[in-house]
Amino acid sequence: MQNPAMILDAMQSVGDIYKAAFSGGVPKTTLDLVHLRASQINGCSSCVDSGARNARKSGETDERLASVAAWRDAPYFTDEERAALALTEATTRMADRSDPVPDALWDEAAKHYDEKGLAAIVLTIAVTNLFNRLNATTKQVPQDWSS
Repeated sequence: MQNPAMILDAMQSVGDIYKAAFSGGVPKTTLDLVHLRASQINGCSSCVDSGARNARKSGETDERLASVAAWRDAPYFTDEERAALALTEATTRMADRSDPVPDALWDEAAKHYDEKGLAAIVLTIAVTNLFNRLNATTKQVPQDWSS
């Protein structure tokens, strides 16, 4: 089956949410990393593939893309990006702890991003998780973009 958002003609609505997220003042490269990390956690091959491709088009390096899963130890990420990635992991793995997004984690992100920036990150995480679940449930696979 196709992605349910395509079947029910919801792609425009989801696209509008992404568009809003990209208007929040957070660098596109950061939002690309957020998308990629959430997709890795959720095992969504389609979103990992498209996320890495889109990030590369935006100028992301292979070293950083290859290190997103190990962002805590990799030397390639800024403090701002680390805060966004920590928020991504916590929000994506909400069932892993009784306090899904501890105040200390949120406060660290808030040191680097204003309210609009935090909203952009949270919306990106939420929409990515939505797509990951739609794609994984319906077994979507990466597209062959070479043709």
